Amino acid sequence: MKKIAIILSFAVFQISFAQKVKKAEIVKDNRTTEQKLELDKKQKELFNGKFEQFITALKVSDKETMEGLISDKTKSKVTDKVYQNLSRDIDFKRKIVIYKTGYQSFMTGENFPMIQYKYADDQTKPDPKEIITAIFEENGKIMGIKPYKQTK
Repeated sequence: MKKIAIILSFAVFQISFAQKVKKAEIVKDNRTTEQKLELDKKQKELFNGKFEQFITALKVSDKETMEGLISDKTKSKVTDKVYQNLSRDIDFKRKIVIYKTGYQSFMTGENFPMIQYKYADDQTKPDPKEIITAIFEENGKIMGIKPYKQTK
């Protein structure tokens, strides 16, 4: 009888410290699963036109025109220092051409149209040494421009 009591008390002790299993919660993911790979011709023309207007305004330091082309989301973050750095990093003497188009995903799950530009005289393979990435809103406003120079 003592053996049965000891075995039962041991079993009760083990069961009392057992972990409780919770049901898995479903968290809604707001990221889009269908992502277009390329921009269509109409979008390319719209975004490229806005980018060229911005570059022309940047070249002559026309702040009013540049602010008219920038998205309301990023206007508050863009300062004169940003414009100076951007004009320093982009070579206005060289011709800029479209390298790639597509969509850029953000951590919020939103996808925004993106065009990558390269300099026409840059023939390095497989990728150019200098790329300028421009991200847009669907209405054509510029959310950001980032020049990138590959260094070895």
